Amino acid sequence: MSIISVNDLAVSFGSGNDFKQVVKNVAFDVEPGETFGLVGESGCGKSTVLGALAGRIKGWSGSVSIDGEGVGPKRSRLQLAKQQMVFQDPFGSLHPRHTIGRTLLEPLEVHGLDQRQERVERVLRDVGLPPAFRHRFPHQLSGGQRQRVAIARALILNPRILLLDEPTSALDVSIQAEILNLLKDLQERDKLTYVLVSHDMAVIAHLCNRVAVMLDGQFVEVASREQLLQGSVQHPYTRTLLDGSRGYVPPRKLAS
Repeated sequence: MSIISVNDLAVSFGSGNDFKQVVKNVAFDVEPGETFGLVGESGCGKSTVLGALAGRIKGWSGSVSIDGEGVGPKRSRLQLAKQQMVFQDPFGSLHPRHTIGRTLLEPLEVHGLDQRQERVERVLRDVGLPPAFRHRFPHQLSGGQRQRVAIARALILNPRILLLDEPTSALDVSIQAEILNLLKDLQERDKLTYVLVSHDMAVIAHLCNRVAVMLDGQFVEVASREQLLQGSVQHPYTRTLLDGSRGYVPPRKLAS
């Protein structure tokens, strides 16, 4: 059974002359342990889909099922705990005046979980940070370390699903690889399911089993990782994204 099932999802903002449908009746299923990608240019609606899944965007229509249970715009704490989100900006997503320990304790307090200090130390180790980092503030960490903390915060409630919104795009290229490998290792160890939003086809191909290519709020193609690697995609826009990820190739000179 699919751990995520989305049917006829539509999201609109504004009214009257300002009305805009951002997501146009998309549908997809995600299997347990799979990484499902959403890729497309800025403004295509991919982060909006993620926001609706996470319960952050309320004004949507259609049906969403998480772990076999239908969910609406309002979620219970138990429903919210099953899936957690990692954001693009590791500095902006952490409170600048809270220590790392305070940041990690907050979700445990909200959900009434015990053994809080032990959980904080364990999750820091899980993301490759020493437990002593709980005494530091975000400005005392590098970008990669801050993103590790953001991942730790998402993991501390033991979710089954992580929703990843451009989790490496604000990082240096060398640090991007470290974070992607960390996410891959955590997924294999804990049997996590990921939904990953990215504009970077290289990131998508590295992590995803399947990817939905979005254009103007719609899915134009759902392709497997093998199709991406082999270049055997169908839609011209998908091919354009793939070509762009390979860098500029100068045109061949015509024979005179």
